Amino acid sequence: MDDKDESAMPANDAAAEPGEATDPETPEAHIAALEAEVAELKDRALRALAEAENTRRRAERDRADAQKYAVSGFARDLLGAADNLRRALDSLPADEAKDDKTRSLLEGVAATERELLAAFERNGLKRIDPRGEKFDHNFHQAIFEAENSGQPAGTVVEVLQPGYVLHDRLLRPAMVGVAKGGAGPAH
Repeated sequence: MDDKDESAMPANDAAAEPGEATDPETPEAHIAALEAEVAELKDRALRALAEAENTRRRAERDRADAQKYAVSGFARDLLGAADNLRRALDSLPADEAKDDKTRSLLEGVAATERELLAAFERNGLKRIDPRGEKFDHNFHQAIFEAENSGQPAGTVVEVLQPGYVLHDRLLRPAMVGVAKGGAGPAH
């Protein structure tokens, strides 16, 4: 048994010799390792804080957008009613109304349209009526091209259906007729 104990001793003696690989770390090396760990943990903490801040900002932006654009579906459903009010008014100009009842009816329809459009405006919904403006594919949908319109090419010459914008987002493009050729004599 003494042989076994002695054979184990030289291995321990070899480890006890000044071989730096198995020696406990020097205080300077231990401090450097701890400083590196602190720097890594500080970096992780800063990244986690930045990620949390980005998530908070994204959630705030999403909440604001949801609040701002929540009425879009409802507003889109009301656009048909606004179009029909305008069609009713266009079907009989007020100066062609023959009796007081017809004039009164037209005034009531006009008042209803004004009230609806005012409610739209209060909620950030604006009508696009681009007659005479340059065609813009972001807000207009070309339905036809008009030749010999007397307008420069690309100018909106007729609005078949007005468009609408909710705050800064397009809700419905304006359906328009666009001048095809260059400016010529108006017919």
